[in-house]
Amino acid sequence: MRQQIGVIGAGAMGVGIAYVFAAAGCEVVLVEPEPARAERALGTVRTRAARAGEQGRLTPQQAGGLPGRVRTVRAAGELPEGMDLVVEAVPERPELKRRVLAEAEERRPAVLASNTSGLSIDDLAAPLRRPGGFLGLHFFNPVWSMPLVEIVRGARTTEETLKRARETAELIGKETVVVRDSPGFATSRLGVAIGLEAMRMLEDGVASAEDIDRAMELGYRHAMGPLRLTDLVGLDVRLDIARHLAETYGPRFAPPRILLDKVAAGELGRKTGRGFYDWG
Repeated sequence: MRQQIGVIGAGAMGVGIAYVFAAAGCEVVLVEPEPARAERALGTVRTRAARAGEQGRLTPQQAGGLPGRVRTVRAAGELPEGMDLVVEAVPERPELKRRVLAEAEERRPAVLASNTSGLSIDDLAAPLRRPGGFLGLHFFNPVWSMPLVEIVRGARTTEETLKRARETAELIGKETVVVRDSPGFATSRLGVAIGLEAMRMLEDGVASAEDIDRAMELGYRHAMGPLRLTDLVGLDVRLDIARHLAETYGPRFAPPRILLDKVAAGELGRKTGRGFYDWG
């Protein structure tokens, strides 16, 4: 029997997560209350499947059948009961995440997860009745090409939940690292530190955004430079994480003026057409 996967939120991360599970043969239910956004998400799945077929990463039969394994509903309460996994991928606002996670838990999934890139798993678990079945599954954008899933274990996450999470990641061909619940986990803490320093270098006129990124790509074999990556993640997302980390670790994570100004101006990266780069 195919695994049943629920994904809450049809933004870039939610769509990517839905796609990789559908590509692995799972039945996916994507929760999105806005009909237009839901339709765009299904369009992205169709486009990505067709492209993967053209590139030979999926057979024509696989590419043709993939979109039919993704359907949308408008609320977490409409998810089927007893799904193998439900992943929350809504914006990084604790109150919103706690609310949708509590709604999803009522559907009694085997594993409930948050795709948060830095919020406390134990804090998000506070309203849950079964916190042992909850953990963080931090995917990376674009989900279909990034090989890592960071598994974040909360204080009450059970060994069985951790085992199932690892098996689920293996099902979609991902490598995993397991970290304990601490602000920024491992990847966001390191990634944000590099990204913020790159922004300060840009402010100081050390080099252009292109050359800063190219230095990290060629000198350290990063797949993508920190400023281009920030544009892909979203400057608003990076700002929220930086503020959260600054509260814990101090001024070394204080957001630079250039980041504050760009977010205030609505320059949030690729999703708005402009960030550190012009995506027009």
